[in-house]
Order: sequence, then structure tokens, then C-alpha cells
Amino acid sequence: MAQGAGGRAIGRRSVLQGAAATSAALALPAIGCAAPAQARTGRPSARWGVQVGDVTTGSGLVWVRSDRPARMIVETAATESFRNAHTWRGPVVGADTDFTGVTSLRGLPPGEQIHYRVTLADPDDPRRTGEPVTGTFRTAPAKRGERVRFHWSGDLAGQGWGINPDRGGYRIYEEMRRRNPDFFLCSGDNIYADSPIEASVKLPDGRVWRNITTEE
Repeated sequence: MAQGAGGRAIGRRSVLQGAAATSAALALPAIGCAAPAQARTGRPSARWGVQVGDVTTGSGLVWVRSDRPARMIVETAATESFRNAHTWRGPVVGADTDFTGVTSLRGLPPGEQIHYRVTLADPDDPRRTGEPVTGTFRTAPAKRGERVRFHWSGDLAGQGWGINPDRGGYRIYEEMRRRNPDFFLCSGDNIYADSPIEASVKLPDGRVWRNITTEE
């Protein structure tokens, strides 16, 4: 059982239903959204990382975005060595999908840590692949009453306060990773289209808050 506000017990079914009702029950960014180590020139790149969500006792969804047309390939295994891995042939992503793709994983063992590896391949030459992105997530336990540990948060980068490199970025994620939850429920807006983040914001005391920004 998990604990809700005021110490009220929350059943596993309620937790899982609540997570499934949102699109943000994701693996922790430090684990499940690791950026590729380096780009392979002229090959598809998953530089936005990977996200995993809608995880049940035996299934899950893996999301990725490519920088160009590519075939999405997902491997899952019980260990990080990827011995006896299962390969899932995902969709071809392109401009019509905003270069994003989702692969549905089925038949996973319940209550286990799943290692995954996502690779983007040139659709015209499968041998030309980008740097793979690896991560882990945990499937829900099959038995009622087993303890579930999760973190909850929301509204990242709101009101103009984004990733400040002077403060080490979002340091909270490393603390969350060390606590090793079963899943992370991120509730709230994923973007702030009506409130652009500026590269710098002057504070009342004269200091300057800096944000990492992109051209997108």
C-alpha cells in the first residue's frame, strides 16, 4: 500500500488507475531518458531521450523522437547485459509523425525491473543506426497488497523558471533517482506555450537567473 495526503492509504489498483489516466507516469529522466553518449554523424539521433509510460503488470509504452526519418527498434531484457533480449520492431517515424514514435511492449513479467534499449535505424539502410539509448522501468506487481513506491511532482519550468546551470539544473531528479521509486507520476503541463522561458531573468536583488533555452 502507498500513503496519500493526510496518511490515507491508497490501494495499488487506485494508484495504477490514476497513473494510467495520465500520460506522464514515466520512468525517471535520469534512468529512462538518458541522452545518447554521442551522435553518429549522418545517422538518426534520439537526442531528446526516451520516455516510458502507461506501465501495467505486463505491458508498457516506449516513446522516442528522432532528428530525421528512422525505424524505431526496442530491445528488452532482464539484465543490463541484454543477454537473451527480446526485440520489438517499432514504427517508421517521419515528418508526418513529427519524427516521434511509440512502441507497445507486451508480455512482460510482473513486478520486475525491465532493461530497455532504443535504437533508431535509417529506414533505407538498417545497418546505419544511431547511438542507442538505454534505461529501466519496473512493471506493476501482480499480487494485491504488495508495496508500491512512487514519486509525484508536476509543472516543471513554470512561470519562467527553467533549468539553471549555475544551480546544477534540476538537482531534485538525482535525489529522486537515488530513492529508486517504482515509477514517477508527473502531473501537470508539459509545456508552457503561453509563457516563453527567457534566457535570463533579473531578480529583485540584482542577481540574474539563467535558463537553458532552445530555438524550438
